[in-house]
Amino acid sequence: MNSCTFQTSHDFAVAMDAEDPLAGFRERFHFPKTKNNEDCVYLCGHSLGLQPKKSKECVEQELTDWAQLGVEGHFYARSPWLPYHRLLTEQTAALVGAKPLEVVVMNSLTVNLHLMMVSFYRPTRQRHKILIERGAFPSDQYAVKSQIHFCGFDSPSSLLEVGPRAGESCIRDEDIQTLINREGDSIALILLGGLNYATGQAFNILDVTKAGREKGCIVGFDLAHAAGNVPLKLHDWGPDFAVWCSYKYLNGGPGCVAGCFVHERHARDLEMPRFAGWWGHDEQTRFEMKSEFRPMMGAEGWQLSNPPILALAALRASMDIFHEAGIERLRAKSVSLTGYLDFLLQQHASPKLSVITPHEAERRGSQLSIRVPQHARSSCSRLAAEGVSFDWREPDIVRVAPVPLYNSYQDVYRFVQRFASVLE
Repeated sequence: MNSCTFQTSHDFAVAMDAEDPLAGFRERFHFPKTKNNEDCVYLCGHSLGLQPKKSKECVEQELTDWAQLGVEGHFYARSPWLPYHRLLTEQTAALVGAKPLEVVVMNSLTVNLHLMMVSFYRPTRQRHKILIERGAFPSDQYAVKSQIHFCGFDSPSSLLEVGPRAGESCIRDEDIQTLINREGDSIALILLGGLNYATGQAFNILDVTKAGREKGCIVGFDLAHAAGNVPLKLHDWGPDFAVWCSYKYLNGGPGCVAGCFVHERHARDLEMPRFAGWWGHDEQTRFEMKSEFRPMMGAEGWQLSNPPILALAALRASMDIFHEAGIERLRAKSVSLTGYLDFLLQQHASPKLSVITPHEAERRGSQLSIRVPQHARSSCSRLAAEGVSFDWREPDIVRVAPVPLYNSYQDVYRFVQRFASVLE
């Protein structure tokens, strides 16, 4: 929807919700309550997604099977635990635009990132640099620097950062391309986020991958803020690997099991260096308990331990909803919701705030980041007391995410009204 068609009245928000074909999905989630026992305005799905109402049922089923069957649940539970993680494979592959062979749900995001770097970051004296975005999520920075040091190099010479130009908040696509073209012969790994956690900027995965591969670089992505947020076509775009978490837009619950993509061209390279665990061993001979490790083909070959069934059960509840809603329909609503939020914020233009997320829909996801130079923390505290849930990042960024699965146009309207009131 073009901004010229948005209107500032509450009646407009009500009408948009009435016409929304995805509005019914809102009823499938639990909302935190205000002190008046009303649904809060929850715009924090970029940090922790809401709980699907079906999650409790899914988890309780596994608890019941555990109570009644004990260890036999691995074979005789309603959904046997031994192959349980594969119940999520088809839906995960569809969500990130991959083949089932290329994805696995396992571990946590940073564990998966380390596992991928062990295999794909193989530095030499001539090619040892890792390119990341300046201002990447701290966990990525810690992981990258520790891998550099683990391999015998030092971060001042091996860490290459691309950042915004002076006076700008987001990184220009052409600056990424220029840096890859200039430094590519010394870059062993390009590791960017699908979306930057602080600014909400979406990166062009296809163009970055193409530029990196033309220079002989390994290319990977942290999709923590992209999976379940924007459409992805990982197989076609061709990065070597990608990792993501499942507790933000995927609504799997706090600390939920994460996901990993390894491109098909690496699927049968069984000699690739990797950290091994028994669940990644060839399942045909896994229980023969042999000491020699032989990995499974595809992403499953990077598994370490048998998966946490209770966490997977909670995630299944959300992935069923995603599969029903469809990422393309969700993306269309997301573009409209963020456009509407951007429009209303502009109507309340104030020197106290500025939206630093790109205005172009293709360069952002469901999140808008708002810079509030004065009293950001106190503004957040006052809004939280009024039943509005969002977050902020030091020193002055308020992050707001109208998630299309469960947020409404009226949520956006209420947030802006209360936000403007607090700022005034």
